Amino acid sequence: MSYCVEYKDIGRKDYKETWDLQADIFNKLVESKKETGREEEIRQNELPGTLIFVEHPHVYTLGKSGSEKNLLIDAFQLKSGDAAYYRIDRGGDITYHGPGQIVGYPIFDLEKIGIGMREYISGIEEAVIRTVDMFGLKAGRLEGATGVWLGAGSGNKPLKICAIGVKASRYVTMHGFAFNVNTDLSYFNFINPCGFTDKGVTSLQKETGEIHDMDYVKQLVRNNLREVFDLEWIKT
Repeated sequence: MSYCVEYKDIGRKDYKETWDLQADIFNKLVESKKETGREEEIRQNELPGTLIFVEHPHVYTLGKSGSEKNLLIDAFQLKSGDAAYYRIDRGGDITYHGPGQIVGYPIFDLEKIGIGMREYISGIEEAVIRTVDMFGLKAGRLEGATGVWLGAGSGNKPLKICAIGVKASRYVTMHGFAFNVNTDLSYFNFINPCGFTDKGVTSLQKETGEIHDMDYVKQLVRNNLREVFDLEWIKT
């Protein structure tokens, strides 16, 4: 049986405002799993999953296990560059979000899908790999590093096109992935992306030499996520 998910494209939105939105949905889903009662009543009142797509104004986020040493500028320089900074509760190290980047926040109950965290992260990677392939690019995984990479295993410096960092409680997920489409990559110069100093970043625009329609790319990613996780879009 397909997993029912509500899709929300909220356009360009402040990071903290979006964090609060997904935290509210996440907490309600987690709390709903703690409730007891007759099985039929629980089934009828099950909350669906949610997939949020958003573009953020310039912001750097640092995961709970990350090092602030990977942010290479100070607070004054952050303000001068019109970028915000948050330490957050996802896994992973530091990354950048900004215009031209598809940030996806799947708030899914992995028990309902029937997978664990490793399969979930692999599924996100697979959906983005399929999307990148549609533009004639060969993307893949890199051993020891989550995300989607170009040039992995080629002997050249691997380039990350999509970062992934998640949190889960009672098998409910939040946070997610950041896919560089038309992203201004210069903002990555001020961090060690995901804590790496020997790897680079890239975007769909840089690799293809074209600016891409964000709505079109979102639709491709959304369709590939649906196929990978067997999702059914619903309206609530």
